[in-house]
Amino acid sequence: MRIKQWMLPAADANELAMLEQELSLPPVVCRLLAARGYHTAQSARLFLENGSFSDPYLIADMDKAVQRIRRSLAEGESITIFGDYDCDGITSTAVLYQYLEAAGADVSYYIPQREEGYGLTNASIDLMKENGISLIITVDNGISAIEEIDYAARLGIDVVVTDHHRPRPQLPNAVAVVDPHRTDRPQPPYVHFAGVGVVFKLLCALEEDDGLGVLEQYGDLIALGTLADVVELTGENRSIVRQGLSVLEYTNNVGLAALMAEAGVDPAGTSSQNIAFTIAPRINAAGRMGDVDMAADLLMCDEEETAADLAAKLGRLNDQRKQAEADITADIAVRIAQDPSVLQQRMIIMAGQGWHMGVIGIVASKLTERYGKPCLLIALNENEARGSGRSIEGFSLIEAIAACSQRLTRYGGHPLAAGLSMPVGEVEAFTAELLEYCREHYPVMPLPVARADCDILPAQISVGLVDAIQVLEPFGEGNPVPVFRLSGCVLEEIRPVGEGRHLNLRLSGANSRFSAMMFGTAVSQFSYAVGEKLDLLVQLIPNEYAGERRVTIKIIELRLSGVDTSHLEEQTALFERMMRGEGLSEAEAEMITPSREDAARVYRSVQAGALRYGCDVSALRLCSGEMPFARVKTAVEVLLERGLIAVKGGRLELVPQKERVDLTASAVYTKIQQAKVVDP
Repeated sequence: MRIKQWMLPAADANELAMLEQELSLPPVVCRLLAARGYHTAQSARLFLENGSFSDPYLIADMDKAVQRIRRSLAEGESITIFGDYDCDGITSTAVLYQYLEAAGADVSYYIPQREEGYGLTNASIDLMKENGISLIITVDNGISAIEEIDYAARLGIDVVVTDHHRPRPQLPNAVAVVDPHRTDRPQPPYVHFAGVGVVFKLLCALEEDDGLGVLEQYGDLIALGTLADVVELTGENRSIVRQGLSVLEYTNNVGLAALMAEAGVDPAGTSSQNIAFTIAPRINAAGRMGDVDMAADLLMCDEEETAADLAAKLGRLNDQRKQAEADITADIAVRIAQDPSVLQQRMIIMAGQGWHMGVIGIVASKLTERYGKPCLLIALNENEARGSGRSIEGFSLIEAIAACSQRLTRYGGHPLAAGLSMPVGEVEAFTAELLEYCREHYPVMPLPVARADCDILPAQISVGLVDAIQVLEPFGEGNPVPVFRLSGCVLEEIRPVGEGRHLNLRLSGANSRFSAMMFGTAVSQFSYAVGEKLDLLVQLIPNEYAGERRVTIKIIELRLSGVDTSHLEEQTALFERMMRGEGLSEAEAEMITPSREDAARVYRSVQAGALRYGCDVSALRLCSGEMPFARVKTAVEVLLERGLIAVKGGRLELVPQKERVDLTASAVYTKIQQAKVVDP
């Protein structure tokens, strides 16, 4: 587990005092507002208040889209809504379908299964032509379907594109291209909509509505799609979700109500968090597991019995999705144990036969979080390989993939997440090119970042504080759940809970004692000992037990107090360069080479049970001016390679020896010597 670089914004005392005075809000709330970039009372008020919605006609081609759809309604044409298989695409489809059906349209929808690929294809257009369709409206896709839309035009089918992805230099030759990110026209006041947000603006234009009427009718689905797509919850998106959540509390959508009941979500207690992490994954499971129509049918269902049945099936699909993730994760763990060198690369790239292409992105995200590196996983099928990757702040995954795209048949994404496809025979060469790109452009891969808003003391944590920060809801991208730093806390007790899957920690600090939860961490995975002084990054989670309101302190990150981590980025890069056999200067070789005394110190730490393999915390404990971080890591590898220690259950243990072992015979020492280059 790599240690992250912690970042807290600087605070201006005068600015905070001004915010407190003018807004009449608690100091912590003002600090949170400043941490989010709202440094004046005016900007903070604009953020906190429900703002009005801008004129939808300020989005390019909105007038053309409205004109063409109204003509279609008047002439009774057959319309198909062409959607996408994720939650944003499914909710976009459901909202527009229900609106057009209520308006009397002859309307159908088409959402491709994931194995068909993303977006319009000539085959799907042929099918729509056979069914007599004369107008296609894309939702959450279409901006890059240049050749396909030309093909539709040759068949006499008009296309209206509504999308929120950034356009390429060439736009499709559609009747209308409604995308707020278009740069060939003046951009609207707000551009960060999800696909369903663009559909919302289209309905506002069709209805000549200020937004409130559309949200009253469809706000529950629009909020769901917006939260699921992890777009910025600022500006108009914030207003969409705020008002949509209030609609969700009393939803008339039979399918959505059934899904919330299946997931155990109380409509009266809905929040951006339980919608994003409980409801949205169930909708996404349909697309991931190859039955996208099930989710679409559910959201457009008006029979309670049918909705309950579909919701139950979606719940089972979600369980299958979790199992598929677990299977891939287990496979990767075995392969890493057999060949740990994959973790020494600047980027983790792995391909697997039989991996479910619908879940590899989720697994890649978990590996990126665990190992602190960009990760690309590639599912190999008979003829095609499909990949999904996640990245860290400071490394643009889409730029890296674009630089090696000559072997790809398709790719897309953004700096932190991307997908691609290619012939199976190109995977090995593409992997080599991508790693070479990383070597040339990122000789030192940045450390992952953990961001916090501000410091607090344990005594400040209360139900009242949690209530106060609710003014910042809804939380999401661009407005995350507040993260606080608690510094200098002494660990007093470690108690496993939840059948050993989680930890309850008892700590003390600043004359207070408190408990905090570490979810998803077993005792065997915990790197700290009773008596150690720790710094924590935490979130405050409200809950209720036996009628009493309480606060759960949820640990996001923790580290040893007072340990200098400023050297970790360079030291980690140095160690990994050595393990890859890349060039080292004389000074670097000297810095990284452990003496027998260094190895003995590491050996004694293993004997004391203080080291876990691959854990930066363990290595940091042994760091000193004489024994830098990279040398500690190297000493561990030498002892492992010479058989003096072994990895068992994630921890390092001694291996009994009958005779003296020559450490200098280690292949690691040889690797250091071979990697040395002459200083210029």
